[in-house]
This record gives sequence, C-alpha cells and structure tokens, in this order.
Amino acid sequence: MRQSGTWMTIWDDRILEVVRDEGATPVGKITENDGIRISQPSVSRRCQKLADNGLLRPIGNGVYAITDEGEAYLKGEYDAENGAFMNGGEVNNGPAAGEPSDI
Repeated sequence: MRQSGTWMTIWDDRILEVVRDEGATPVGKITENDGIRISQPSVSRRCQKLADNGLLRPIGNGVYAITDEGEAYLKGEYDAENGAFMNGGEVNNGPAAGEPSDI
C-alpha cells in the first residue's frame, strides 16, 4: 500500500542502492555497508517502509530485493512520493507501486 505525503529519507536512497548492487540482501548486511550510518532497527524500519511503497520486495527472514519501481526510482524514472512512473520529468498515470503494468 502506497503511503501519502513526504516519507522518503536520504537513507532510503542508500538502502535501495545497496540492494540494487548486492541483489537480495538481508537487513544485517545492508547495515554493515559503509554508506549506511543508521542502526539495524532503523534500516529494518526503512526497508519495511520501502516495501510498503513498492520499492523493495520482502523475500522473508529480513531479506529484501529491489523492485522495478525501486530500479526506476534510482534512475529518476519513478516518483516514489506519488507512486507513479515519470515521463520526461512529468508524472504519468502509470500503475501505482506494486500494481502490474500493461507493458
């Protein structure tokens, strides 16, 4: 379920980058990354928030994988705050995070 309002933090970007680069990653390993300077409970909460908004997918046992929306967000092609894919810098009416696309 996509959350409304401003919810993204600088740590969310770093977490998404680690999971993108490492593949499916447990929270403990994300926390050990040099670019992450928050506690394991904080990383766990942020991962859950990213999953709630469709940017990460929980695999189980605290392991997360990046979604297509998460990849697109890191490329600047997805507006996480509005849950919509971007088109030339404009938000389009594509599927919300976690919803299947027609493509």
